[in-house]
Parts: sequence; C-alpha cells; structure tokens
Amino acid sequence: METMPAKTLKVSKMAETLIGSEIIKLAGEVKARMARGEEVYNLTIGDFDPKVFPIPEGLLNDIVQAYRNGETNYPPANGMAPLREAVSAFLLRRQGLAYDPESILISGGARPIIYAIYSTLVDAGDRIVYPVPSWNNNHYTHLSQGRGLALQTRPEDGFMPTAALLEPHLKGTSLLALCSPLNPTGTTLKPQALAEICDLVLAENARRGPDEKPLYMIYDQIYWTLTFGQTEHADPVTLRPEMRDYTLFVDGMSKAFAATGVRVGWGFGPPAIIAKMRAILSHVGAWAPKAEQVASAHYLNRNQEVDRDIDAMKAEVEARLVGLYEGFNNMTAAGFPVRVIAPEGAIYLTVSFDLRGKTTASGKVLETMGDVTQFLLEEAKLAIVPFTAFGSPSDSPWYRLSVGTVRHEEVGKILAHVEKALAQLR
Repeated sequence: METMPAKTLKVSKMAETLIGSEIIKLAGEVKARMARGEEVYNLTIGDFDPKVFPIPEGLLNDIVQAYRNGETNYPPANGMAPLREAVSAFLLRRQGLAYDPESILISGGARPIIYAIYSTLVDAGDRIVYPVPSWNNNHYTHLSQGRGLALQTRPEDGFMPTAALLEPHLKGTSLLALCSPLNPTGTTLKPQALAEICDLVLAENARRGPDEKPLYMIYDQIYWTLTFGQTEHADPVTLRPEMRDYTLFVDGMSKAFAATGVRVGWGFGPPAIIAKMRAILSHVGAWAPKAEQVASAHYLNRNQEVDRDIDAMKAEVEARLVGLYEGFNNMTAAGFPVRVIAPEGAIYLTVSFDLRGKTTASGKVLETMGDVTQFLLEEAKLAIVPFTAFGSPSDSPWYRLSVGTVRHEEVGKILAHVEKALAQLR
C-alpha cells in the first residue's frame, strides 16, 4: 500500500516563529550530563534548590494549613483581598510605596503579570525598547506582536541602561522595559541614572498629544529585596512621583523567599490598567493557587518574621556571591583572562571568560564562545549561561552565574575547578 505523505499542519505565524528558552535548553543538556553521573556544578537556572534554599518554615506551615482548611476552589480573578491588602502593607512598610489593594493584581508568579502588561499596553506593530542583556523581553515582544528594539549596554555601566543610550529611541515607543536588580547581571540601576531615565519618559509624555498612547515603563523589581552591601533599591515612583501614571511594577514572592514553585506574584500600577490586566488574566486563568494566596497573606502580615527571613536569605545569597567574586578577582590578579563585576543584587554574578584563541591541553583551539562554554562545562565542570542567551552579540565573553543551587562548601571547589582548567590553556 502506498504511504501518503505526512500532512503539514499550519499554525499561526506567531507560534511558528516563536523560539524556545535558550536557558531551559542549556539547562536540559546539563541535567542530562548529571543524570549520566558526570560531575557538574549547574549554575544555569535562576532558581533555588529547595535542599539548599528552602522556603521559610512559617510560610510552609501556612500553606499546609490552608490546604487542610479546604482552600482549594477558585480564587477571585484579581487575587484574594487579604493578600492584596498584605502586599499593599508590605510595599508601604518595606519600600515606602503607597498602593491600595485595587491597584494590585495577584497572579501565578510574575510571568503572567509581564504577559498581561505587554498584552494590555502593546498593539501589533508597537515598538518596545529594552536594554540587553535582559531576560525574556524578546519573547514577550514576540507574543504581543510588537517590534522590539534591543539596545546594547556596556560592562563599564554594569550592563545597565543610561539616559544617553535610551534618549534617541523613546519617540514613537509604546513601552520601555527595565529590570533592577537585573537578571542576568546582578547589577542595579542607581538612583541618579534611573531618575534621568524617568525624566526622559516624563518629557516624552508631555510632548505627546491627548489622543496619543503614553510611553509606559514596565519596572521588573522581582529581586528588589535581595540587594547587598551599600546598594539600595531605587524605583521610578519614589524618585519621580509623576511616574505613577506610567509605571507598571512586576514583583512577587519567588526570589525574596526562594518560593519559585509557590507561584505567588503580583503587579501594581494605575488602577485602570490593572483592571484591564485582570480581565486578560481572568480569561487565561493565570491566578495563583488559593491555598498559597491565603497562606501568603497570613505570612506577609507577620512583619518581624518576614524581616528576619529576608535578612537570612540575603546573607546566604550574598555569602555565595561574594565568595565567588573574590575568587574570580584573585584569578584576574594572577593573570588569568577573567573579569568579574561586583554583585549588587539578585542571585547572579557576571563573569567574563575571554578565552577565544586559546589552545587546550588536547590541542583544541577555542575559536568561538560556544567552544568556550563547552570547555568550561567539560574541563571546569561549570555550567553557566552565556549572555548571548540574553540578547548580547555572539562574540560576547560574558556569562551569568546563578547561585541558587550552590552550597557554601561548593564555592571553593568551583573556583578550584575553574582555575585548574584555565591553567592548562596556552
């Protein structure tokens, strides 16, 4: 019997051209190596190993109790009122931001909030400006059918955008996407730099006519509780209160409490826009589970406990980041082709391995950054994410190291493996 050729199934152009997460793909390859028993220090995914960073015990107990109390039906589309009230109080107490519960939207983690912001503010063909390296703005631009303009930042600026970089591109732009502390770099927008950017946004909106859509800013501050040393988190509305009408915040519990799987995120901003975002997410069904919402409300209202847990989390993350930072700095001082940027926030360290042109002990020449990544994985047992996954050029020597799975005792081992691998190069 003659076999009929397989039928090609057509899908939307958006789906056809959507690319997967480069980070998840790399992490999958690393996990396959580990499953084969290979020694690998996996610093790829921006997540936490629960055995290393468990969620706070009080939050865990609240979640268990909420399930025992039968909190398992649908929550309201905008989130449980007690949780929105608790988030409102948390933001005011910890950050000095006054947003009432109607200005807050709860979702299943921060990603639905980002999706809802793009879907609410971006029409097909609208321009979205975002600095790179940055996390996933290219994908959300694609999903919203906008036109992305990725602006390359510089290591001397901590890979953060400046007003001078952004100013020529804001006319005609619908959305400016910023993140601080930044994924992937672990650096932050300083108050003066952010204030200058806010002034540009305000000036551009003053220029636009009453019938024109404003220039909005999405401000992803999901890592804001994790800042280190003398670094203080800055936000647009505190610096320039007039930005309140144009700023959509992305936030949640994921990073502050190592609660990525708990899936409780929130966004806040102008109530009229939050209402439209709520309507979109109500059709998507992207709410956080009710039991986790009830538990999070109870937990966030225990101020002393929350402060203690955040301080403990910061100390654990900072110790790992500083340990790695000092170790790589020592390698730089010893003449190895390594550069590292001081960590300021989040769970990431930015390191440059400028190894192209070097020859390994086996005689292989590292010609591309792909070769360098593979060398670090095979010889240094180090799995990390190149900045190319965040929009940087293919020849960028910079990498993101995530410490969410790193134990204290592994810091020295990681550094020793890297130095041994670098020492063989010529």
